[in-house]
Amino acid sequence: MNAITKEVSQANAELRKTAPLVHNITNYVTVNDCANALLAIGASPIMADDLLEAGDIAAISSALVLNIGTLNRRTISSMIAAGKRANECGIPVVFDPVGAGASKLRNDTVKEILEQVKITVLRGNISEVSFVAGLDVTTRGVDASAADGNRDAAAVAKAVAEKFGCTAAITGAVDVISDGKRIAKIRNGHPMLSKVTGTGCMTTALVGAYAGANRDAFVAAAAGVASMGIAGEIAYEKAGRLGTGSFHIAILDALSHLDSAVMKARGKLDEA
Repeated sequence: MNAITKEVSQANAELRKTAPLVHNITNYVTVNDCANALLAIGASPIMADDLLEAGDIAAISSALVLNIGTLNRRTISSMIAAGKRANECGIPVVFDPVGAGASKLRNDTVKEILEQVKITVLRGNISEVSFVAGLDVTTRGVDASAADGNRDAAAVAKAVAEKFGCTAAITGAVDVISDGKRIAKIRNGHPMLSKVTGTGCMTTALVGAYAGANRDAFVAAAAGVASMGIAGEIAYEKAGRLGTGSFHIAILDALSHLDSAVMKARGKLDEA
C-alpha cells in the first residue's frame, strides 16, 4: 500500500470517530443528497443559508461547504458571511464553483468569494477549475467541455493551489489533487456517476466532512474524492444494471459501509 492510500484510509477512520458537523450552503437541487451522503460517511450535516444565521452556524461547525450550483443573490451574501466567520474561527472552507465560466453572475460570484474568503479546498471539474486559474474556458452549463478536457489537469490544479494557497481537486475520468507541492491521481469511479445529478455536489460535501476531521487539506480532498469514486464502483456492482434510480440509492448504501479497510482494499491512488 502506498503512502497516500494509507493516509486517506486513516482519514476515513478519523472521520468515523469524530463525526464532524459540516455546514453546507449548497445547491437546492442536490441538498438532500448532500445531507444523506454526509450522514452515510459518518458526518453530521447542517444546511443553513439565511444571512441572519449563516455566520453563527459556520462558527460552531467543523467545516463549511460553499456550492454555487443554484446561484441566487440572497445566498451569495450568506456564503461570504459564513466564509468570513469560518476564516476567523480557523474552520476549513470547501468551495465548489459550479458552472464557473458559464455566466457573468457566476463568474463575478466566484471572483468575489475568492477575494473575500480564504478557501481551504476548491473542488470542481476541469472547466470550472480552469476558469479559476484564469484560463479561457468553454463551460457547458455545469459540465466540463470536451475542449477543456484536453488540458493538463495536474498543471491546472497546481496553478490554482499556488495562486490561492489552497488544495485544488479536479474530478473527471482521472481525478487530480494538488496543494501546490504534492500531486495525487485517483482512478476510482464509474462512468454512470455522471448520469446521476448531484454526485459532484456530494463529492464536495464529502471533502468537507474529511476536512472537518483532518488537518491535512490535501489528504482530506483526496479522501473525499476517492470515497465517491469507490462508492460509485460498488454501487454499479450492486445495482447499476437496474438503472440510474437504483444506482443513485446504491451510492448512499456504499458510502454508509465505506470504512478504512474498504478504502485500503479498493483505493486506486498514486502520488506523482
